[in-house]
Amino acid sequence: MPPPRTDDEPRTDDEPRTDGEPRAAAAGRPPRGGRRSLAAALVLGAAGAALALLASRQSWAHGTAAVAGGDFPLTAKGSDVTGVPAALAIVGLAALVAVFAVRRAGRLLVSLLLALSGVGIVVAALLGADDSAALDEKAAEASGDAAARVAGLSHTGWPYAAVAAGALILVAGLLAVFRGRDWPAMSGRYERAGAPRPKARRAPDPDRPEELWKAIDRGEDPT
Repeated sequence: MPPPRTDDEPRTDDEPRTDGEPRAAAAGRPPRGGRRSLAAALVLGAAGAALALLASRQSWAHGTAAVAGGDFPLTAKGSDVTGVPAALAIVGLAALVAVFAVRRAGRLLVSLLLALSGVGIVVAALLGADDSAALDEKAAEASGDAAARVAGLSHTGWPYAAVAAGALILVAGLLAVFRGRDWPAMSGRYERAGAPRPKARRAPDPDRPEELWKAIDRGEDPT
């Protein structure tokens, strides 16, 4: 028979608990690795979506158009070049929130949608990084010549910021795909548990006639 353990000695998992600590207290908590991957996915997904929306509003390309008065400066924003990054950023945000509303196969599908949103942003931004179609169209409008093309074309670094944004969303989606099973989900059981419970009516006191009359007015039998 092993000697009794003192309070200073650490307790092993095989020893019975004598201090009344419930082992099931942390049963509903996600594993530590699940909490870390959850926090990382939330931060990466939100940051990626915000960066993609910001990049879409910035200037992606500059150039000039030849007009009667000289060279006319032209600027194309990310939304002028392609609307895909902004649209997929919103889809990614919705998918990131929806991950917690579904379970099992539904969670996997939503996680894949989140990852594919990131892939779509990366591809669209890379294709738009060297695109001149938006400025060519503006040059034709400024000069009144449908065949006019932009001159002095240059690009900024914002398309590659959109690429980085898509990569962040992609990583968030991959975390949801491979670690989402360890994440918590919304449950109707918890919603019911958090709802206020109706107050139970106590039986009227026979020694207090006013309570008996109130019970009769409510249609209750005071007996």
